[in-house]
Amino acid sequence: MRYPDIILTVGTLAMGVAAQVSSNGSAIFPLSNDTEFAFMLEATLSHSNNFGANTGEVLRAASQIIPGDFDSWYREFIFLANQIHGKAEAINAKRFPVSAREAYFRSATYYRAATTFLYANISDPRIYSVWDSALGDFDKAISLLPVPAERVNIPANNFTIPAIFYSAQSSVNTPNNHQQSPFNSTKRPTVIVGSGYDGSQEELYHSIGRAILDRGWNFITYEGPGQPTVRRQQGLGFIHNWWEVVTPVVDYLTKRHDVDMDKIGLIGVSFGGTLAPLAASREDRLSAVVAIDGLTDLFSALQSQFPPQINSLFESGNKTEFDALLLSFIGNPAMPTELRWIIAQSLWVFKTTSPFEWLTKLRDFKVDQTVANGIHCPVLIGEGENDSSAPGQAQEMMQFLRRKATYNLFKTDLGAGEHCQLGAEAQVAQVTLDWLSDVWEGINVPHNMTGGVY
Repeated sequence: MRYPDIILTVGTLAMGVAAQVSSNGSAIFPLSNDTEFAFMLEATLSHSNNFGANTGEVLRAASQIIPGDFDSWYREFIFLANQIHGKAEAINAKRFPVSAREAYFRSATYYRAATTFLYANISDPRIYSVWDSALGDFDKAISLLPVPAERVNIPANNFTIPAIFYSAQSSVNTPNNHQQSPFNSTKRPTVIVGSGYDGSQEELYHSIGRAILDRGWNFITYEGPGQPTVRRQQGLGFIHNWWEVVTPVVDYLTKRHDVDMDKIGLIGVSFGGTLAPLAASREDRLSAVVAIDGLTDLFSALQSQFPPQINSLFESGNKTEFDALLLSFIGNPAMPTELRWIIAQSLWVFKTTSPFEWLTKLRDFKVDQTVANGIHCPVLIGEGENDSSAPGQAQEMMQFLRRKATYNLFKTDLGAGEHCQLGAEAQVAQVTLDWLSDVWEGINVPHNMTGGVY
């Protein structure tokens, strides 16, 4: 194969990308000297803010994980998950529902974390069995909420959308601490929340869901093709016509007696910051959209990190050589973990064994002027100051949307500058949910909130 020069260039570039990410990551104390491990550990640790993890448990696991060693990562998190699961099972949930609920939430998080680096081998049975353990423990946890959450399967065009509906009455806050909603007490505002490239709907309870409930609103999470449960149980990869996923969720909400259909918000997290605007361009029943973070074109963002030789090889249409080259990176421990992870994860979520096919499909996921013209409601665009994954794209989305857009830069010096503002969930909730409330109350919202409007 005619790769030597390209491999050398890619290796050099990959080390440069890793160094850049490491430099950016220094804004928060890293839990590993492997930048991808550090980010994923940060993501897991962030669930401690809303009862999805404990700091001591995650920090202990981090101390035992060998940087860049996928087996070590799995070993420590499956140990932690099994141990916390055992504690949860030993609790008398009828007498101590809070203790049981919190333990099951944590074990579910650790089971999910254990699967993070398994996708280089899609025949690995742990991809399915460990995920089943995560789902089982999460379901036990949500059954112990004051009002149990509801698992629903929503029919769509040739697939089914797994969703979880959380009633406003499910807040674990006491009545005295519960924020009084200014809206109708019977039909509540409802927020639809979707994740992105690798996140699950279950983890959204910890990142934003509890904060929504504490404001007296309903929220519903969902997964579509390419996302964890649909990919596993229905064998479907990502589709770019994301309105085919969100519109059935909105249809479902119309059938509920506890939803105010004039106040339906849609939040997209990470790659969901592309998916949510795509859906909103064809779904006019949404009254507001939030993109955390604003991401217009993941294909271009990834392509900008490849050297010219790789991009030329892709553009030439030489599928055979392109595939062989990128596939060789996955199992090469000399390559940065983030490069190995993004290729393996992408093949999994697009249900393909061809990197060329993955990138060809990814090209269709784009928020451009045409998409923006189809959105008829206010859009809040968030951006982490320290997030280098797609520089400039949040501002580009704002320009496409013009006066429909509100922009907020989450600041690094306040610990909110990471991708998706990991670890600063309270700041995200404050900005996004207060903005949503203003939109629903008919209050004029600013076009730039970075200065601290809220």
